[in-house]
Amino acid sequence: MEGDKASGGCGGLVLLNCFVSPFGNRVRIALKRKGLAYEEKPENLAAKSALLLSSNPVHAKVPVLLVGGKSVCESLVILEFIDEAFAGAGEPLLPAAPCARAHARFWASYVDTKLPESAVRVWRSPKGAAAVEEGKKDLVAVLKTLEAELGAKPYFAGDALGYVDVALVPFAPWFLTYERFGGFAVAAECPALAAWAERCARENTFVAESLPEPEQVFQFVCGMRKMFGLD
Repeated sequence: MEGDKASGGCGGLVLLNCFVSPFGNRVRIALKRKGLAYEEKPENLAAKSALLLSSNPVHAKVPVLLVGGKSVCESLVILEFIDEAFAGAGEPLLPAAPCARAHARFWASYVDTKLPESAVRVWRSPKGAAAVEEGKKDLVAVLKTLEAELGAKPYFAGDALGYVDVALVPFAPWFLTYERFGGFAVAAECPALAAWAERCARENTFVAESLPEPEQVFQFVCGMRKMFGLD
């Protein structure tokens, strides 16, 4: 079991996750930040378990949070569920003011809409393909847009980690993979965003504990590329 507090009246918490999934690792961060006890069941995405397929029959994807046997799917939905169901545990992820909540939801949705689509073209395209350069261009533009939203703040939420930070920081271990396949450096293109990612892990142990090492992600992706016949 993980965490140091009981899971309250919602029953036992079980997270179906893959260790490199930025979406699943959002949930890890949120659970640890709230201090909630949970069990994590690792998933092999090449051979998905019957539990995953039955818990998320629509998308058959991680993460899934099982709450007393009932499934909650989609990472941003899970984050909001955790914030609402365990409001008395730890600091809230979303701000209290309706406009601020809407603002945070907008940027978390921006991350999901823009970042994975451009990034996958960088690491899942054949080497030298035009899609790699196009994906890199779009990815850098997305990161620069996020950096502009961050501005001079320590975190997207202000002085402390919040909803958008939790939505975005699990992609930080993937930066090395994007850089190696895309031929660029995040720190050179977006120095403030790179510093933010380091700050998230340095100042929040539950973030550092929830994320894989960048080299682990890279090796995982290299294995996927071989499986896809790209290398």
